[in-house]
Amino acid sequence: RSFAQSLLRFLGFIFWGTAVAQACGGVLVILMSKNYRYLFQESYLSLPGWLALGTALILLPTGVLSLSISVKCSRNQQGTLMYLLVLLLCLEMSSAVLACSYRIDTASHLESAMGYLVHQHNWTCSQDPGSSAVDAMQRQLQCCGVHNYTDWLKASSSSQHLPACVPESCCKESHSHCRGHLRHVEQLFEEGCLKRLEDQMCFAMLYMFWCCTVLSILELLAGVSNCILMRHQPFHDLCIL
Repeated sequence: RSFAQSLLRFLGFIFWGTAVAQACGGVLVILMSKNYRYLFQESYLSLPGWLALGTALILLPTGVLSLSISVKCSRNQQGTLMYLLVLLLCLEMSSAVLACSYRIDTASHLESAMGYLVHQHNWTCSQDPGSSAVDAMQRQLQCCGVHNYTDWLKASSSSQHLPACVPESCCKESHSHCRGHLRHVEQLFEEGCLKRLEDQMCFAMLYMFWCCTVLSILELLAGVSNCILMRHQPFHDLCIL
């Protein structure tokens, strides 16, 4: 019983820390979904992020109850804690499954969506900065094209003219006089946007998946500890239910 109380007290502090970690992961996923909504127009990419924020809010009272029960056992608090742990377990399993499935499904969708943006882009050397979604993406991710700058040349072949430049959003910030001319390839971003965005998505979704997995294990430990404490004080009636 003393070990269960000590473990529950320790997990109470851990729940507060993991609430911050869950909130950070949720905000990261929501911001990514908002910033690249033109690539995921029919996707519920932000759903794991909102579930993570809901989990973080519930973790705060769960931590308080864990600390309180470890000091003084209360039937109402013990029952409430068990209900919260079950609710958290459902939320985290849902977030983990969604994060894992989105990481796999969106990878195949990204290349075609980016290729469409590049093909539809009104790319001229004198274009207005920030005039399209692909310009904003290239500036934000510091990349050029889908795989590299040659994707702009491939996109131009359908228009039967080959440009001598790429969009200025492909220029590195250190070269303020860059206008996207192919005579100065060293002034352009070398990496394509597809890999950059895939890396960001992979990091965010794996972060969410492992946070939910580790937290689920901790909640199972908290549930077992709470059950041990409840066992030492058997129920005399079913009013708590």
